[in-house]
Amino acid sequence: MNQNINQRKPYRIAFIQSSWHEAIVKKGKEGFLEKFKEFGLSTKLVDFYQLPGALEIPLKCKQVCETNKYDLVIAAGFIVDGGIYRHDFVASAVLDGIMNVQLELGIPILSMVLTPHDFDDSKARNDFFQKHFIIKGQEIADAAHALLTVN
Repeated sequence: MNQNINQRKPYRIAFIQSSWHEAIVKKGKEGFLEKFKEFGLSTKLVDFYQLPGALEIPLKCKQVCETNKYDLVIAAGFIVDGGIYRHDFVASAVLDGIMNVQLELGIPILSMVLTPHDFDDSKARNDFFQKHFIIKGQEIADAAHALLTVN
């Protein structure tokens, strides 16, 4: 029998977000919440955590997973090329860290940590990525819903 998310225990989700380029990243959260509500789910099932930057995301993922309160974690951030090549190392460290935490602790961590090829702080690029993050947030909600409703 295929159980619906509403027929099982009340799931808990941790949503972890970095603050760099907050106007862009918060659009992912908005897209997630919009889609999450479409499933008929309460946003009270989601706890939100905001961090200074993306490098802190893996540690926070581990901390919230270790509480055993959460069935799923979502990590959101935006790592851009500031012209000093550092973004490649940051993106790799964050994604490797997230993967290690989910493999070690067995709790799914969905990544909405994006590293664009081209980014400048122009209005056009900001607008593009804000719209892009709304879509990514909706996709993360779809993935979360699918993972939480699998038998």
